[in-house]
Amino acid sequence: MENSELLCSGPVTGALGHLILAHGAGAPMDSPFMHEMAARLGELGVRVVRFEFPYMASRRQGGGKRPPNPQAQLLDCWRAVWRAVNAREPGAWAIGGKSMGGRMASLLADELGAAGLVCLGYPFHAAGKPERPRVEHLAGLRTLTLIVQGERDALGNRERVAGYALAPAIRLLWLEAADHDLKPLKASGFSHAQHLQRAAEAVAAFLAAQGGAGGSS
Repeated sequence: MENSELLCSGPVTGALGHLILAHGAGAPMDSPFMHEMAARLGELGVRVVRFEFPYMASRRQGGGKRPPNPQAQLLDCWRAVWRAVNAREPGAWAIGGKSMGGRMASLLADELGAAGLVCLGYPFHAAGKPERPRVEHLAGLRTLTLIVQGERDALGNRERVAGYALAPAIRLLWLEAADHDLKPLKASGFSHAQHLQRAAEAVAAFLAAQGGAGGSS
């Protein structure tokens, strides 16, 4: 994993938390959502590293949309990034991501011994397929986890998620009237910027509580 394939932001020294953040299925590591979240976290003292899965990196080279790699390849990419980041900046790194990126991280958090897990809009089920939840592994997850979820997320709203068996290590933060991108209905009285800031503050506090300041210095 070459350094040029990673996007880093936030303090290099004295960071209160360290987070490797993966993108979702349809947008790259420098999408508006990923860029703004990384910037907000950086302002709050979190060291953030972003990367791209192989299929997304290929889009930049050849153009055109490509479907996500098979799960095994996505997980292998996560492992390679984990090794590269820890070799360059040893420390107490948490892992996570937007949607699919967070789901892949959740499958590896215990294996990698991550300092924490952060999921922004977790896809509890595929679009239009609530009868096929992706939650079996979440029942036994040991890594301390924060899931920031919109109350009306089409991939897992508040009512549906309430029926899932989730591990005690998982904490859910529900954002009022928000969708899968944490964007609220206008009638809610909240703005997207407010929800993103609230999410960033919750993530920063969560990482600080996990001893994230034990990272590189």
